[in-house]
Amino acid sequence: MSTPNAEITELRAQVAELSERLAALSAQVASLSAAPALPYSVAGAPEPAENAVTEELLITIAAAVAAYLGKRAPIRHVRLIGSTSWAQQGRVNVQASHGLTVKHTK
Repeated sequence: MSTPNAEITELRAQVAELSERLAALSAQVASLSAAPALPYSVAGAPEPAENAVTEELLITIAAAVAAYLGKRAPIRHVRLIGSTSWAQQGRVNVQASHGLTVKHTK
């Protein structure tokens, strides 16, 4: 069994080591927060095509799916389709919600 003085010396050495690591990490965080943020589009990077699915859109879809399901789900395939049926159905719902009555007069 080690003596109390040896244990105290060992603990002091561990505290000194942890203090050095904390100082190094603090310096690293300070240098990272002082660095300028990169702009969203990097110069020279190709712009996405008009109908392309961007990374931002994929993140949004993943967040919506996770919120709906209550857990993360893998997104295997995403593609844009050129259907107007969603827009048409939306217009039908809006028009049906007004509940307009038509007066027939002779």
